[in-house]
Amino acid sequence: MKLYRPVGEKEYQLIRESDFTAFPPRLPEQPIFYPVLNEQYATEIALKWNVKDKNSGYKGYVTCFEVDNRFISRYQVQTVGRSYHQEYWIPAGDLAELNQHIIGKIKVIKEV
Repeated sequence: MKLYRPVGEKEYQLIRESDFTAFPPRLPEQPIFYPVLNEQYATEIALKWNVKDKNSGYKGYVTCFEVDNRFISRYQVQTVGRSYHQEYWIPAGDLAELNQHIIGKIKVIKEV
């Protein structure tokens, strides 16, 4: 399954350090990793949050990645606003396992 993830500058640098193979561990105040199901929603998040956030370096990136269907099927799709505002809520403790199920590389498809 193809998923998208908006990230800021610091998270982008950590992804780059992994050679685009893994998302970094969540911070203690971030209990959920939330990849989204479409590019439109990921772009909205990057524009509304990342480019306005000092901790994101006032920069946003939209990444996409493929993940094994069997792994992601353990989680339910959450709709959190409009019908296309769909995401998975993956507990931070499961992120290392998600990284093991990424197929290929994490790609940056947009900078905002």
